[in-house]
Amino acid sequence: MKHIKTIINKEWSEVFKNRWVISTMTMLPMLFTALPLVMLATTGGSAISAEIGAESSGLPAGFVAGCVGLSASDCMQIYLLNQFMLLFMMMPLMIPTTIAAYSIVGEKTTRSLEPLLATPITTIELLAGKGLAAVIPGVLISYAAFGVFMLGGLLLKLSPGVLAYIVSPIWLLGILVLGPILSVIAAIFAIYVSSRVSDPRVAEQLSGMVIMPLMLVMFAVLAGKLVINVWFMLIAIVVCAIIAFGMLHLGTVIFDRENILTKWK
Repeated sequence: MKHIKTIINKEWSEVFKNRWVISTMTMLPMLFTALPLVMLATTGGSAISAEIGAESSGLPAGFVAGCVGLSASDCMQIYLLNQFMLLFMMMPLMIPTTIAAYSIVGEKTTRSLEPLLATPITTIELLAGKGLAAVIPGVLISYAAFGVFMLGGLLLKLSPGVLAYIVSPIWLLGILVLGPILSVIAAIFAIYVSSRVSDPRVAEQLSGMVIMPLMLVMFAVLAGKLVINVWFMLIAIVVCAIIAFGMLHLGTVIFDRENILTKWK
């Protein structure tokens, strides 16, 4: 743990000097938190109720089935919140990716990686330190953004049905459980890419591909082909946890210290 803490402190001392990383860690959560609050503030109950009707026409049938006991307005707002929940899921993906993409290739370009790899530190300790240095800020910022979002919902005096949905198992599983797992996957993937390329800009661009599966989920939800519910979240948590565990195991095999030290140019 001493070695891991040293790496984390070293990573943070370098990362927080990068203006691009700082802007991503501040502007992205602010934007993704403000968008759903603006949507909730502008979707007036009477206007939406008149637009979609009492039977919530235009919404996916699978989603409408879960609106029993809710007004048409609440059902529409909850449907829109489902889309914005995926934006909250992007934060623990994009923030760690921005940090971890620079972790290996950045040190290689500044000639600070060779002395680090020459130390007795193990590969597991090195990957754990660099991974946690990217995961911890992403998870904490995501939690803080969700807290601000809930506070904003209270200030907007949302209906009890909508407020109850925001703190329902669907959101809590997605933000508090699935989010950190996605953050681990994003950090490990970015470290993989960073250890294989020789240009920090290429590392950032390739690492950004990790959000593509989530984008496909978003498109499927928008098209009405997929409904986000508790079962979806539970299945996603199990699948992503297996993927994260497999990537952690594979990391010690892919990360070739000798190749980085002798063959990189």
